[in-house]
Amino acid sequence: MKPKRVSIATSTLFEKDKRKPVWFDVIEKNNGRKRIKLGLVNVDTRVDIGLYEQLHALHPQVESVCVDFDHVDESLKWKDFFPVWIDEYGKWSGPKCPDLPMPTWEMYRDLNVVVARVPCGSGIRDVFRLQVNLVVANLAVESGWVDKLDAYEPVYVVFIGSCDPMVDIFKCDDLLLHQSGEYWVYKPDLVSLRHKMLMPVGSCQIAPGYAEIGKEVRSGYMSQSQATLNNNYTIIRVPKLAYVTVLHSSEAYVCGAIALAQSIRQHNNNNQTTDLLLLADESIGPKSLRGLKSAGWKIKRIKRILNPFAEKGSYNEWNYSKLRMWQLTMYDKIIFLDADLLVLKSIDDLFNYPQLSASPNDFTMFNSGLMVIEPSMCMFENLMKKSLDVKPYNGVDQGLVNEVFTWWHRLPMKLNYVKSFEEIPEDLHVMHYLGLKPWMCYRDYDCNWDVKELHIFASDLAHHMWWQVYDSMSKELKSFCGLTKKMEERIVQRRIWARNANLSDGHWKIEVKDSRRTL
Repeated sequence: MKPKRVSIATSTLFEKDKRKPVWFDVIEKNNGRKRIKLGLVNVDTRVDIGLYEQLHALHPQVESVCVDFDHVDESLKWKDFFPVWIDEYGKWSGPKCPDLPMPTWEMYRDLNVVVARVPCGSGIRDVFRLQVNLVVANLAVESGWVDKLDAYEPVYVVFIGSCDPMVDIFKCDDLLLHQSGEYWVYKPDLVSLRHKMLMPVGSCQIAPGYAEIGKEVRSGYMSQSQATLNNNYTIIRVPKLAYVTVLHSSEAYVCGAIALAQSIRQHNNNNQTTDLLLLADESIGPKSLRGLKSAGWKIKRIKRILNPFAEKGSYNEWNYSKLRMWQLTMYDKIIFLDADLLVLKSIDDLFNYPQLSASPNDFTMFNSGLMVIEPSMCMFENLMKKSLDVKPYNGVDQGLVNEVFTWWHRLPMKLNYVKSFEEIPEDLHVMHYLGLKPWMCYRDYDCNWDVKELHIFASDLAHHMWWQVYDSMSKELKSFCGLTKKMEERIVQRRIWARNANLSDGHWKIEVKDSRRTL
């Protein structure tokens, strides 16, 4: 008869106490219950026999139940849940997302603890790994939430083994105890977790603001007058919110940031309660800071962050400075926008979305030009650690953030319109000015027309939209959008190239009347 096999990772969980798992102490100390019901997810009796024996020895204090669910179809890949394109306008009647089987919740709504083994699978974009994390999260929400009181009782979550739980679902701020490669013990904020569990299983479907079809729509937070508080329940409070952008390395985007602030203020319905905060490194001088403040930005000085994979002197050398937004823990939630975006309609409702919500980019990725995030110091530290080890697929911050937040929530393209200006949606909310920026062109036309490779970003209509915001600025603010001699020399050179190439669009023939000209 062969001896029972117990993996090294499993056996080390129990060395300090032969009667119970090491992690059980923190639950027992914090739980305050005489009896505990524990659900086991993806725990194998052949590998985790020691765990089963220890939990059995704790009976009747601990009652354990195996959570039953069908494994996701092995033929499904990550790109099936996070496709490049979806039908955003609902014209296609087919399925919105592949099936990701879940347990029958009615059978498991009285759990106090959920214990799970995260499958290692094929890496961070493994579908079964996602399924296990979502099963655990939903079990915690279903067991802990008290619907009639809009409050929750604590449910603890324990992950065992050597493979990490998903940081997109289980926040590092909720981590009580961690032994590297062995276990993670969480006391989840079930308000936040419940919010996320109302999102689709992937970017295969547009994320609703807070609820699925057929479920009650409620904001991510409630006022104290709406919340219930006693010794057993957690209060739900009003959040502190901000729009945030960042300027680093040069003053080239100061004008863009001023226009962005003006566009937000023109359409922001919560001017008195929502801050506009700009992160600026030492390259942004006192004069520019005065202009940015006049535009509406509060200023926070930062030390810029090096992209270790960028070439010295390249445009993306310091673009990891964007990671500083996770340090803004004075806010519960922020909407980050790059300084080359323009808000055309109110986007205040985005504050009802969870981290990380964004519009799609290439492959299974999102575009980091506009993101809904929840600041966290431990998440910032996690990102900084990853920044040294993870080489981004596109060489910039967007690649890094996509390697950390693989489970993200799809916002419509109209909220960060980046692909092409060939057809501009009528209900466009945010324009993302890729290519040559409007304030770096003559106002007479979009100078992306002067470079054949940039025609995909060229649109006189989009260009005109930006200049409409410029026209609404005060004379003081317009002064920060002037052309330097060097900027105009580049524009003139591009016009010469376009004329010599006889580009068929003919924009190089236009007589320039821009009053900002210096030549």
